[in-house]
Amino acid sequence: MTTTHKTVARADIEPNRRRGAEIRVLLGPATVGSTSGFMGVATLLPGESIAEHYHPYSEEFVYVTRGTLTVDLDGEPVVLGVDEAVLIPVDTRHRLRNNGTEEVRAVFHLGPLAPRPELGHVDTETAEQSAAFTASAR
Repeated sequence: MTTTHKTVARADIEPNRRRGAEIRVLLGPATVGSTSGFMGVATLLPGESIAEHYHPYSEEFVYVTRGTLTVDLDGEPVVLGVDEAVLIPVDTRHRLRNNGTEEVRAVFHLGPLAPRPELGHVDTETAEQSAAFTASAR
């Protein structure tokens, strides 16, 4: 349970790259004891992607702060520019990719939390498959 506020800097969190591009969960159960969801930042270099997956318990909100991000929603590409956002409904397969020439940075939030962490995220492709898809789509 969250009892006091806690400030977290992006640099305080080790990047997770196992799904392709860099993901940092800034505010979550492990970092601040949140109980309703989590928030982080995804950074994608040109040509990078975050492998397709879905969340059986959570909606995901994605807001672009830098660059142009393509979000594939159940196979349909949605292109977001700076200061644009998208809601990814529960159970929607999605992949994030950078088809541009500049870095993409996007803030994401998921909620509610799944009852157990392993139920919160279901991969539908590997990082390698995602990279191959992104390379062929450029």
